[in-house]
Amino acid sequence: MAWFRAGSGIVKHAIRRTLSQGGSSYYATRTRVLPSQSRYFHSTVFKSKAQTAPVPRPVPLSRLTDSFLDGTSSVYLEELQRAWEADPNSVDESWDNFFRNFVGQATTSPGISGQTIQESMRLLLLVRAYQVNGHMKAKLDPLGLEQRATPEELDPALYGFSEADLDREFFLGVWRMSGFLSENRPVQTLRSILTRLEQAYCGSIGYEYMHIADREKCNWLRDKIETPTPTQLNRERREVILDRLAWSTLFENFLATKWTSAKRFGTEGGETIIPGMKEMIDRAADLGVESIVIGMAHRARLNVLGNVVRKPLRQIFSEFSGGQPEDEVGLYTGTGDVKYHLGTSYDRPTRGAKRIHLSLVANPSHLEAVDPVVVGKTRAKQYFSNDVDRTKHMAILIHGDGSFAGQGVVYETLHLSALPNYTTGGTIHLVFNNQVAFTTDPSAGRSSQYCTDVAKALDAPIFHVNGDDVEAVVHAFELAAEWRQTFHSDVVVDLVCYRRFGHNEIDEPSFTQPKMYKVIRSHPSTLEIYEKKLLELGEVTQEDVDKIHKKITSILNEEFLASKEYVPKRRDWLSAYWSGFKSPEQLSRIRNTGVKPEILKNVGKAITVLPENFTPHRAVRKIYEQRAQMVETGEGIDWGFAEALAFATLLVEGNHVRLSGQDVERGTFSHRHSVVHDQETGEIYCPLDHVIMNQNEEMFTVSNRIALLSFPQSSCFVISLSEFGVLGFELGYSMENPNSLVIWEAQFGDFANGAQVIFDNFISSGEAKWLRQTGLVVLLPHGYDGQGPEHSSGRVERYLQMADDNPYIIPEMDPTLRKQIQECNWQIVNVTTPANFFHVLRRQIHREFRKPLIVMSPKNLLRHKDCKSNLSEFDDVQGHPGFDKQGTRFKRLIKDQNDHSDLEEGIRRLVLCSGKVYYELDDERRKADAKDVAICRVEQLCPFPYDLVQRELKRYPNAEIVWCQEEPMNMGGYTYILPRLISAMKALGRGGYEDVKYIGRAPSAATATGFYKVHLKEQAEIVQKAIQPEPITFPY
Repeated sequence: MAWFRAGSGIVKHAIRRTLSQGGSSYYATRTRVLPSQSRYFHSTVFKSKAQTAPVPRPVPLSRLTDSFLDGTSSVYLEELQRAWEADPNSVDESWDNFFRNFVGQATTSPGISGQTIQESMRLLLLVRAYQVNGHMKAKLDPLGLEQRATPEELDPALYGFSEADLDREFFLGVWRMSGFLSENRPVQTLRSILTRLEQAYCGSIGYEYMHIADREKCNWLRDKIETPTPTQLNRERREVILDRLAWSTLFENFLATKWTSAKRFGTEGGETIIPGMKEMIDRAADLGVESIVIGMAHRARLNVLGNVVRKPLRQIFSEFSGGQPEDEVGLYTGTGDVKYHLGTSYDRPTRGAKRIHLSLVANPSHLEAVDPVVVGKTRAKQYFSNDVDRTKHMAILIHGDGSFAGQGVVYETLHLSALPNYTTGGTIHLVFNNQVAFTTDPSAGRSSQYCTDVAKALDAPIFHVNGDDVEAVVHAFELAAEWRQTFHSDVVVDLVCYRRFGHNEIDEPSFTQPKMYKVIRSHPSTLEIYEKKLLELGEVTQEDVDKIHKKITSILNEEFLASKEYVPKRRDWLSAYWSGFKSPEQLSRIRNTGVKPEILKNVGKAITVLPENFTPHRAVRKIYEQRAQMVETGEGIDWGFAEALAFATLLVEGNHVRLSGQDVERGTFSHRHSVVHDQETGEIYCPLDHVIMNQNEEMFTVSNRIALLSFPQSSCFVISLSEFGVLGFELGYSMENPNSLVIWEAQFGDFANGAQVIFDNFISSGEAKWLRQTGLVVLLPHGYDGQGPEHSSGRVERYLQMADDNPYIIPEMDPTLRKQIQECNWQIVNVTTPANFFHVLRRQIHREFRKPLIVMSPKNLLRHKDCKSNLSEFDDVQGHPGFDKQGTRFKRLIKDQNDHSDLEEGIRRLVLCSGKVYYELDDERRKADAKDVAICRVEQLCPFPYDLVQRELKRYPNAEIVWCQEEPMNMGGYTYILPRLISAMKALGRGGYEDVKYIGRAPSAATATGFYKVHLKEQAEIVQKAIQPEPITFPY
């Protein structure tokens, strides 16, 4: 039946041509579509050549011309007929019935025997037209403002049928399909066929699913949609729906009465989303879902918080009144956030007597930014609960109509849905379709017909539903839950409603949508509509309705009174509480990150061995041989191997490691090679899957566009070229469980600006706003080596500018009392040795709190001859180079590598720098034999290492103080370092602003020059000036 799926445009053209050439004596151009007496069937006005249609005559198959459908159809049919004539069992049962009918062998009514083959085919095309385009005729707009022309494909006249044919019986056949075509009713009247199609596709729900290529999925939906009788709800079920709709409506009315001028972004006009979600959650729980992560913007958020997730109403009312959390000993205050951005979690009982955990993720005003965060958190839940089938944990995203069509992160999130290491087994997308985005009409806000059309790219079914029909909403929402649990893929429900007030309750919407709001002002609420329906049906009495209203109003008033005495606690804001982890106010001891030498040796050998019969690329083989030699000698460990050792040692300790980004398997600069490809067979091998004896194969998974359905202990994979969506996903993943090292790496550092919303509104401020910790690591390749403006800078200045440490107050720096990192919003490092990189990664896990880590990772240092470390710098043996007074750990500042004493009065200049410029400075110092210049590396820029900087200032009391950087003055670390360095100097009486000299590039709009020779000249001037014998003159 592949030919049967021909494009509708070709079909229309072919049918017209056939009929105009004499195939029908009664076809004429359709003039208009009118409503008939039947609520399900729209009749057509015909212009007939004769008053009554002639009796159709059978047409021999040999007379079929290429004008019917396409040039291959008649040939196909003749081949089928010849096969049937030779052996009726050789064709499908439906074709057997068809040919028996056509040649007069079928025992059917006389009217059928005269049916032409063209009519049968056209009738099937009409059925298909309803399946494809029936949604265009569905009654979706509760306001009745949308004037949509009935699609021509749904007009029976297009297929040659007139009103005289309505009560004729037609042969449809018995098809191996689903829906009413699968019923054993091969003969039906045209009227009954059209009535069924109108019932199924043109009511309060418009279904879009025929774009899905999977026949099984389409058949499943046809079964659900084309059932003979619509789903009937009993009285008890309708009373539950009425109660839930009443809660949704009266909650908003109560808020509007008590806080008349407050912004709440209410659900008025779309109240049915609440009973719809509750019924969907109940159905999902019945189908095995145990927890749901919800993400949404501000529209309807308070109602969802109170009525779906069950946040205490008194707490919501307290927040409206400006209630602040009381000071709790040992818990971080934070800045807080507005009430319609906060999240919560709750174990909710369901109608089916089960319990389901609901968590609503906190989010900023950036409408769709939370989408990938929710999906990432869901994926992490599935991993940590071993939800291999992805049926126990599910994500629900609630979108706006304008943002679903307009925000690119929506597509980025959708695009992740089927990727092996990102799929969550399907997300349910609910679109709260106001039919206006802030003040923008749909015609000005999108180019597509529906706001949901972007989801068709992923073969997701889309259910458009009239928001005023609460029973239809419930049906669509439940169907979405059934789809997700059956096919483990995304599904979209488009709740077509309206916004009774403006964007917020203070706005005047009539400024921009006067006609719409003239209709809205007189439009009854959904609750009024449903109450009237149930009263007319006799399902409830007015006394029942009044009882529900009284109960809800009483509870709301009780909660309002209780809110006056309610004192919120900060932990109430948390969607999850990490037991045992410290807040910024609680002192966390500093832990060593060194590893026992024997463990380092063992894991080092394990991750440098390739299978005997494996043929890697010769360059990769050489890298692994060199790494094996590094383990053997304990010398010359480079950056890539140090990173691998950090991963391996964390895995041995039972931690989960996840690395994603662009080109991360190999590494952008071909330094990692965590996955090795056999050059002859194409097979892959991941050494980190074999760290310990008999390691579980799921402990470490590496995937490069390979459909693995495992749940790894550690994951490293290449993904699509997405920054915003993927970084948001990894952030959500990292927030679920603290015992995981989650890393996102940009291809080049400045590519991260495509995800700036995630940095600004989540990573840098999430703990302050929502008390949610994350240990997410971000690797941003950074360094000036002549690659031009877009491949030089990781824009470290942007992250430093968002740091919240006070540059004029030196915090407590005693190692036993220090909480500096805990009290800062994140850490920013520019590391210069493989060993220090090893320790900073391990430090993320070996502490009692979590903080985001931004790493300006190197490029040319990956293979720099001097950028090497010895294995003794990785271990915890006292007396080894990496061991200091406290043990082996990350070095926030690396002192001058010459053998200087604690007091060096003869040093004339102290150069402070960060990153790879150190190696160029050191090289220039050797050339100039400038032994009176000391160079110290500030490895941790934020929070600033006051204690270690002051240690160096004391060591060189007569030295000129210089900050040297590669970046332009308005970029890099200068503007962050300067005030903090001055504070450190003033505390020691070493001067102020004029005593700090700057060496680096001049201010610039672009990060770097695009001319390599200019780059070399600028770089040489920087290092020469830093080492020059003459005093530095700056700024004058």
